Amino acid sequence: MKVTLICVGKVKEKFYRDAIKEYEKRLGAYIKLNTIEINDEKVKVENPSEITIAMDKEGKNILSKIKDNQYVITLEILGKNLSSEDFAEKINNLMLSGNSDVVLVIGGSYGLSDEVKKRSNYALSFSKMTFPHQMMRVILLEQVYRAYRIITGASYHK
Repeated sequence: MKVTLICVGKVKEKFYRDAIKEYEKRLGAYIKLNTIEINDEKVKVENPSEITIAMDKEGKNILSKIKDNQYVITLEILGKNLSSEDFAEKINNLMLSGNSDVVLVIGGSYGLSDEVKKRSNYALSFSKMTFPHQMMRVILLEQVYRAYRIITGASYHK
């Protein structure tokens, strides 16, 4: 399976970069992982119209990286909550149904544009809480790794 991770923003903290590298290494046994970082748009004045403009620019950049044949999973606060087992089943079902090219999208500080949400095939939520995108990247990669360990019956998942 090919998985592309599209993230808005760079990972600055070394401890997050180290954790990301570790999960990328572990995932190498299961998938071909490609990570694309999109620059986050700066908002000079935090008002709704400026935020919408920034989200739309980020959204256009995200959409420019997605191919028509890719299955897109967006991380959204209002998405569906899954257990680790259910997430593993979702990934396994995608593989079995021929969706072997999956894109996972983590938005920026203000979330995802409506256009990105419309392109999404599945909206996934890890919580109603807001997390820093760097931390969410680590959590998402860990859960993808856990999913493959569950799928293969390995002992990682308890």
